[in-house]
Amino acid sequence: QVQLVESGGGLVQPGGSLRLSCAASEFTLDYYSIAWFRQAPGKKREGVACIGSNDGNRYYADSVKDRFTISRANDRLYLQMNSLKPEDTAVYYCATDLLISRACHINDDYNYWGQGTQVTVSS
Repeated sequence: QVQLVESGGGLVQPGGSLRLSCAASEFTLDYYSIAWFRQAPGKKREGVACIGSNDGNRYYADSVKDRFTISRANDRLYLQMNSLKPEDTAVYYCATDLLISRACHINDDYNYWGQGTQVTVSS
């Protein structure tokens, strides 16, 4: 059974940093393109960043460009979030379609999702 598990969320002050992690069971995460999404209360889920297979192409939403960095290491997916703003507050999810592709996308139509981790940016 495909399972994704996010961790690393929490409460942080504006301007602070957090690093989210996503781990997979039953498959080698590094082989596949994968993405981070977020959903704030009362808002639609939005794509944040993605990375292609085997450390392939990266893509970022304009709202997080130059502040967030997506990466892989040791068969985990990471999202380094710097200069956090209150509007970054959301539940963050990792998602994949188990496609082997150096390209990636942040369209909200992936088949496999984690349970999410809460990020709250507040003073």
